Amino acid sequence: MPTSEILQRIERLRRERSAVILAHNYQVGEVQDLADFVGDSLGLSRQAAATDADVIVFCGVHFMAETAAILSPHKTVLLPDPHAGCPMADMLEVEELRRLKALHPAAAVVAYVNSTAAVKAEVDVCCTSANAIEVCRSLDADEILFVPDKWLGTWVARHVDKKLHLASGYCPTHAWITPQDVLATKAQYPEAAVIAHPECSTEVVDLADMVLSTSGMVGAVKARPETAFIVCTEEGMLHRLGKEAPEKTFVTPSSHCVCPNMKLITAEKVLWSLQDLEPRITVDPEIADRARGAIERMVNTLDGSPT
Repeated sequence: MPTSEILQRIERLRRERSAVILAHNYQVGEVQDLADFVGDSLGLSRQAAATDADVIVFCGVHFMAETAAILSPHKTVLLPDPHAGCPMADMLEVEELRRLKALHPAAAVVAYVNSTAAVKAEVDVCCTSANAIEVCRSLDADEILFVPDKWLGTWVARHVDKKLHLASGYCPTHAWITPQDVLATKAQYPEAAVIAHPECSTEVVDLADMVLSTSGMVGAVKARPETAFIVCTEEGMLHRLGKEAPEKTFVTPSSHCVCPNMKLITAEKVLWSLQDLEPRITVDPEIADRARGAIERMVNTLDGSPT
């Protein structure tokens, strides 16, 4: 636990810097607890853009801070540990995306937000795990090139009447969860409902009672009658769910389901970041303008506005 002195200094600097602190659901509990907002990556960026804060401290990974910088170009965006990256995002470089686009010229191109700004700048529209199905259904195209997550893309393909071409990326953390893990945990908690993130493998998804984004999980555990849940996603989600529904039990099917990048950020690093206003995350303006278009097209589609 962070000391009271660290928390007091963070609070003082938060006011002095006119800062907002955002924490992804996969962050360690101490970071979630000190944040102004806890949630998924795009929701957090949109919340930050809507605030009057001058500084955004994004406790997540690099692509998330990039997205915040794209949506809030006039704010200072900080990532408390510059080494907090995303292996899935790194699995697709712009050159490979262009090769895939050339192979499927008739396809609309959809990028999961778990991608770099440079990749977002090359696609038609972005999506999140919560809205990927809806975004893909909305497109006036019979074919979709979906990048970079093959497992989320496979889940989407089950629910849209379109041909999906998938990149080969995946989340290594979710890959740690196996069907054997889920079945073994279910044997220990036979009354528990299984909730799985669509970044999980198809075999794990097929064992789930519900397939949900992290934001969807929060709503579901409150509404469902079950008192225990097997949570097939990064283990940081258990802290969030435990706070949202403290009367219920949440277990992870695998002790390996820990994202080492998400765990790099600590309360101390948040303090240092606020003190020094570093490390700053910036995006080349030309790339940011094109990437912003893909993000805004997603938002406008979902809000019912013209694209």
